[in-house]
Amino acid sequence: LIMSTKEQNRNLRSPSLKTSVGEGDKNEWEHPLSIGCRASTKWRDGKYHVAEIIEKRQEDDSWAYYVHYIEFNRRLDEWVPAENIDLADVQKPNKKGPVSDLTASTDSTPGRKITRNLKRRYDEINHVQKEEDEAKSALEKEHEEITKVKNIDVIELGRYEIDTWYFSPYPEEFSNTSKLYLCEFCLKYMKKRKTLCRHKTKCDLRHPPGNEIYRKDSLSVFEVDGKKNKIYCQNLCLLAKLFLDHKTLYYDVEPFLFYIMCDCDSHGCHMVGYFSKEKDSPDDYNLACILTLPPYQRKGYGKLLIAFSYELSKKEGKVGSPEKPLSDLGLLSFRSYWTRVLLEILRQHQGNLSIKDISTMTAIKTDDIIATLQSLNLIKYW
Repeated sequence: LIMSTKEQNRNLRSPSLKTSVGEGDKNEWEHPLSIGCRASTKWRDGKYHVAEIIEKRQEDDSWAYYVHYIEFNRRLDEWVPAENIDLADVQKPNKKGPVSDLTASTDSTPGRKITRNLKRRYDEINHVQKEEDEAKSALEKEHEEITKVKNIDVIELGRYEIDTWYFSPYPEEFSNTSKLYLCEFCLKYMKKRKTLCRHKTKCDLRHPPGNEIYRKDSLSVFEVDGKKNKIYCQNLCLLAKLFLDHKTLYYDVEPFLFYIMCDCDSHGCHMVGYFSKEKDSPDDYNLACILTLPPYQRKGYGKLLIAFSYELSKKEGKVGSPEKPLSDLGLLSFRSYWTRVLLEILRQHQGNLSIKDISTMTAIKTDDIIATLQSLNLIKYW
């Protein structure tokens, strides 16, 4: 087989697919594989799962790939060495069109930060519907493109070392590091442990910088004003983004109140989780963002935070609903809370009861009540 010099050069430039001569259509793959390829990849359980290659990098004389396991949530995306990929089971990348840059149309000023009010104004001017539509779908795809690769692998917060789940837009000099150190009281972030140790001798905070509005046993809740404590709240949002995929990080924290739940001991108040809410929400949202830190999950803190948000709504004499879209874990927590509250009311109440009555009693919005009752097959239409 005689090949021209041009053909030889083309093959050298595209080493991902190697065709063996004289073997018909059988293809042999070799490294580096192209971004977008799917291949059977060895996971931490020792089994092979189909994964899509999101990014690649060369480490010394070998290649590493950042992969998304098709069966799993994005929080399990990770860098894997080339030897973890089965070259006998590789699929070519799918050809997809580029995602349109919609964020550029919402803000034509280069480098300008998109605030929540600017986005809302844009939605009103362009008659953007609140339901899932093509624009939101495209925005979500673009969000996935920007945040597709985790920039920080692990954080150290207090006595815990926590594996991160998602990308967070920390400043560039703190990104692309294997480990980030955070002060558990002021949430300042550092690249080195010795810097953290030096900071601890100077930091005089032992609880979130706000008013303690609830206490029972060792649990306390602090209300922090985003306008009065801007740096702390921005650091909190950066931390939260490491564990929330659908959180859009807005930099205008001033319109928000943050409610931080802490487990207190003789050393101080250690953050368990938090939720935020707009001071004045035109959409009647009583919760904008909620997070329970991974070491404290599956212990009931999430439901307690949700219950607390509705107790605040009752104090204000309003009905509320969480801001959409909810994360997968957020939806599970809210659906569980709504189910428990509604079933308890139905169990105790005798006689007729309308959706409006339940909403008034619980401060849960009627749409959420109806959706929950439908999921339980407890409501019918005639």
